[in-house]
Amino acid sequence: MMAQTPTILEKRQLSENVFCLRVSAPLIARERKAGQFILLSIDGEFGERIPLTIADADAEAGSITLIFQRVGMTTAKLASLNVGDTLAVLVGPLGQPTHIENVGTVVCVGGGIGVAPLYPIVQALKAAGNYVVTIIGARNKELMILEDEMRAQSDELIVCTDDGSYGRKALVTQPLKEVCERAEKPALAVAIGPPIMMKFCAETTRPYAVHTVVSLNTIMVDGTGMCGGCRVTVGGESKFVCVDGPEFDGHQVDFDGMMKRLQAYRNQERQAMTDHENHACNLDQAYRAATETK
Repeated sequence: MMAQTPTILEKRQLSENVFCLRVSAPLIARERKAGQFILLSIDGEFGERIPLTIADADAEAGSITLIFQRVGMTTAKLASLNVGDTLAVLVGPLGQPTHIENVGTVVCVGGGIGVAPLYPIVQALKAAGNYVVTIIGARNKELMILEDEMRAQSDELIVCTDDGSYGRKALVTQPLKEVCERAEKPALAVAIGPPIMMKFCAETTRPYAVHTVVSLNTIMVDGTGMCGGCRVTVGGESKFVCVDGPEFDGHQVDFDGMMKRLQAYRNQERQAMTDHENHACNLDQAYRAATETK
């Protein structure tokens, strides 16, 4: 585990609220494996730390790629940074890497921003010689990310949107069910996305006895298993996502309990975001007032 103060090398906006940052982090780029993540803070030692999966890495260039959605105060601040800005804290690689082997046919399912952490896993499974069927979904065409990258790494790519504005009008569970019903069903399913989506993907594969791996994104503080904030119940036992995961057997995860824990700080998160937006608005007003008097 390594701590660094990295610089943003490249910034792209993938959709209205989804951003891609390429960050200098040579030690992490060299050591990371598919499925692992980092913790970062932009407000110094005592700022909020958020987990982000390493979507890609270039060991030669010494950079890692982070893809995130602007949903709260910290991600809003992160989205406001530009090339040349630095992050106060970056720690990683964290978590257990994905177990990669050639099992034959695998189906990988990504929903929304979950397509980003799924990408390095698809890469690794394909490189191991598997036949990879990838299903990616979003609410609409504008929110679809990494389609070209996924197509390049997959033997089959199925694209779904909830509203039918692109690809198939379907939830990702429908083509997942169809793949499981094939004469040669997949040996492995990997699902990453919102908790409710992963829950129903696991329920879709359960009747077909397809081993299903999910990657959990819970509340984290220290990334060492000491704070207990990321605790989940798997197979009736307590596990810590930051050190035992982030990947678990989807048929064993207590998704309902996890989703309840994710709501624990919802009021504080909303208030922090409101304060951040009001602060930004006040700055805009002050700037306009200053320029108008000139």
